[in-house]
Amino acid sequence: MLNPLLWEIGHVAWFMENWVFRRDGAPSIVDHADELYNSATVAQETRWDLDLHRRATTKRYMQDVLDKVLTLLDSPTLTSTDVFHIAYSVGHEQMHDEAFTYTLQWHGWSAPPGMLTPEGQVRALEARDAGPALGDVAFSGGPFQLGASRDETFVFDNEKWAHEIELAPFAMARAAVTQADFAAFVDDEGYARAGFWCDAGRAWKADRTHPVMWRRTGNTWEVRRFDNWRPLHPHRPISHVNWFEAQAYCRWAGRRLPTEAEWEYAASMHDGRKWSRPWTRARGELNTDWDAMGCVDVGAYEPADAEGCRQLMGNVWEWTADAFGPFPGFTPDPYADYSVPWFGDHMVLKGGSWATCENLLRTTYRNYFLPHRNDLFAGFRTCACT
Repeated sequence: MLNPLLWEIGHVAWFMENWVFRRDGAPSIVDHADELYNSATVAQETRWDLDLHRRATTKRYMQDVLDKVLTLLDSPTLTSTDVFHIAYSVGHEQMHDEAFTYTLQWHGWSAPPGMLTPEGQVRALEARDAGPALGDVAFSGGPFQLGASRDETFVFDNEKWAHEIELAPFAMARAAVTQADFAAFVDDEGYARAGFWCDAGRAWKADRTHPVMWRRTGNTWEVRRFDNWRPLHPHRPISHVNWFEAQAYCRWAGRRLPTEAEWEYAASMHDGRKWSRPWTRARGELNTDWDAMGCVDVGAYEPADAEGCRQLMGNVWEWTADAFGPFPGFTPDPYADYSVPWFGDHMVLKGGSWATCENLLRTTYRNYFLPHRNDLFAGFRTCACT
């Protein structure tokens, strides 16, 4: 379930205020803040029915909190604990920035104003008609440090800390599964063939026959982009599919999802060294930060290749085979609800989407959602079965 946009704005302001300025129990600067915006105590299914502050009041709350943070950053009283919570809150806000965008997409509402022409139409995607990126890339595997290095300035608790694992050799697809690839699965009655689906996937799909953002028009498929329907674009990645759909496609194709460790290895290893942000070698050549205002061809952004794999960062989030869980020696950060409640039944996604803030991303960053969620800018790539 997605949140009301007005609630999300208030929640972002509340989170920053709560963790930076109210750790000692001080009251909020806005009335009823805890009763409205504390995600740990305000059930998600009730948020659409809350008597929220008006938009002007909510935006003023956000501005007032921001002004206080900027003042604190220039203050001699700033502590390392303050810096940690400010960094944490900025990362949290960037996650909600993406949520604002995929909420508009999910409901079929108009695109954000920056994505609209003066006539109110969704802007055409920046020209990145680069076609496919075919084949697999072979990786030798071996000893690998999975997780974040202690040298990082800031990471979330579930990334801590790097620990050695042993990876068998594997071969990963050069690019994410495309819309044309997935259309072949759909047209082969992939949704109707029970053997491709796990038990929970069969229960989820019921009588579904295609991805949620698709519709058949005559003999062709169309894909919805906000409130506009466009013809399927064969070389752009499949998006808005969940873990069940990704797994079913892999079974149909005789492939498998990569493990989290395989994905991180492919994205981060270069010249025998692990990089947390390898794309800095390519001067930021990623489809993130609303750069192209949508997904581009999977063959685009070649300069940011990670050892031959294209777009491991950006374009669409990518499902992995693994459930979200703690690394050895895990201890929660002060905001314990960030990771702990979701261990076990959520699945790991990696890499970010076109609507993800680039400075949030690292190769060790772990996104995680329930396997039925198909409201995200999420697709997947595959590995060869050994």
